[in-house]
Amino acid sequence: MLHRLSGHYQTIVPNLFRRVPIDYRRERIHTDDGDFLDLDWLDHPDSRRLVILSHGLEGDSSRVYVASAAHYFARHGWQVVAWNCRSCSGEMNLTPKLYSHGQSEDLAAVVDHAIAQDRFDQIVLVGYSMGGNLTLKYLGTVGADRPAQVTHGVAFSAPCFIEHSVDSLERPDNWVYKRKFYNSLSAKIAAKEAQFPGTVDLSLLEGIRVWRDFDRAFSAPIGGYEDLDEFYAYLSSGNFVAETTAPVLIVNAQNDPIVPEACTPVELGRKHPLITVEQPRRGGHVGFALRGRDYNRMDERALAFVNETAAPRGICV
Repeated sequence: MLHRLSGHYQTIVPNLFRRVPIDYRRERIHTDDGDFLDLDWLDHPDSRRLVILSHGLEGDSSRVYVASAAHYFARHGWQVVAWNCRSCSGEMNLTPKLYSHGQSEDLAAVVDHAIAQDRFDQIVLVGYSMGGNLTLKYLGTVGADRPAQVTHGVAFSAPCFIEHSVDSLERPDNWVYKRKFYNSLSAKIAAKEAQFPGTVDLSLLEGIRVWRDFDRAFSAPIGGYEDLDEFYAYLSSGNFVAETTAPVLIVNAQNDPIVPEACTPVELGRKHPLITVEQPRRGGHVGFALRGRDYNRMDERALAFVNETAAPRGICV
């Protein structure tokens, strides 16, 4: 019980009471399916190194853990772009599709846009929770076709096998997270139905009891899936990341209240030469606070991993 309580404390306190003001430069890019993504930049004109930061479920580029990483990498000479998933930048997106844990093609669009600028010799991907899952899935799906500039991937609190994280929301002590996600996503579902009438049946909201009901009624259909198991397989980066050709770090705390141990590809980390899995005892869910510091353990560990791990052969950084 104390272990669970410490996980909640280490999840909530670092993100509730810490403030990280940040002044981004916003850029809007357009996707191939007629939608848009808003990218928030911290520019460092003399640097040819870029970190791409991916936020968690119902997050955005202003979240404490993203802004903290942006400042930390910028302080160490990196350019930064923190991108916002569809519908997460303060404006509803344009297509019937929202976003999901598995929609790594949007991250691919951000990567391709950065490469097309011809300003970066090295690009590192760092993601948090859902954003960590997107980072891992992206590297797994591009595999040997990975752009040469993309040298490392780092994921914190990543639900690599999403069905286990979904089921963890049903624990009584996780009601606050479940309610928060439910309220926020339900509002977006309603907005999407108003935007595209007939997309979903809003009356089904009355019958939602567990999160699988929500995914079956809304998330899966909006994502183009009728079968829930097939949808979860599509979402889960653990089914793809073994194909990575770049070094990957996955850090999931043992006391994470949302991402249980079953979400972590421990065996893959033991066997795969490019995948490092770390399971510290403390940290909660994207918490990892450092007392008395203006950065956190995630910031420190991500940059250290990039600096200490060799980039793929043939890439000069």
